Amino acid sequence: MTLWRTDPDSSHRTEPRVYIRAYVPPGGMEDAIAFYERLLGTPVDLRTPYPEKGLSIATVGAFLLIEGDEETVEPFRATHGTLLVDDVTGYHDRLVAAGAEITDPPVEVPTGVGFTARHPDGTVVEYVHHRPKPGEGR
Repeated sequence: MTLWRTDPDSSHRTEPRVYIRAYVPPGGMEDAIAFYERLLGTPVDLRTPYPEKGLSIATVGAFLLIEGDEETVEPFRATHGTLLVDDVTGYHDRLVAAGAEITDPPVEVPTGVGFTARHPDGTVVEYVHHRPKPGEGR
């Protein structure tokens, strides 16, 4: 599987897109996508392998589907949610200034750049921005 998405660039977003995480066992991604497409009445809009982490990722509406075996997904379960934002830099700087702990610093991910922060109230959130890959149009 290669990266596929309907909107490869989140820099135009005026508000974050909130994702609820759903964890899918190996081999279950197609069934999970079909379930959420039927439930929400909207098609999958992102599919990508994440070989560096041993995962496959898909989004359907407000759901971020994360496929992997139990050991592989365990480190991701501590994160309460994901925000797709216009640019992670501003969020990173505001979070640091507000006393949040950056638990995973900004790093390139298959879709762009992301980082994870623990807010002062203990909530753990992944912040991601999407950018086009070479040859991928908007």
